[in-house]
Amino acid sequence: MVSFMPLKEKRLMEVKIGELPRWRLMQDFTPKGYHRNYNKYFKVKKGGIAGVSMVLAAYVFFNYCCSYKELKHEQRRKYR
Repeated sequence: MVSFMPLKEKRLMEVKIGELPRWRLMQDFTPKGYHRNYNKYFKVKKGGIAGVSMVLAAYVFFNYCCSYKELKHEQRRKYR
């Protein structure tokens, strides 16, 4: 038994490339439709440690890149 889902109700990742223009034209551009799409795609339902850890890793990497010159000069070197 094949279940059929209307093109309008499909999520973006379920739409095939050929159906994309028709799917986009079927979207509701009213404020009610905007809130429905916002809740469907952007509102976070479950938060996790992954997002926080990526932000923390980016912060550490950015600070390392900014202070690389100072850290390079402070390396211990052997005296001859």
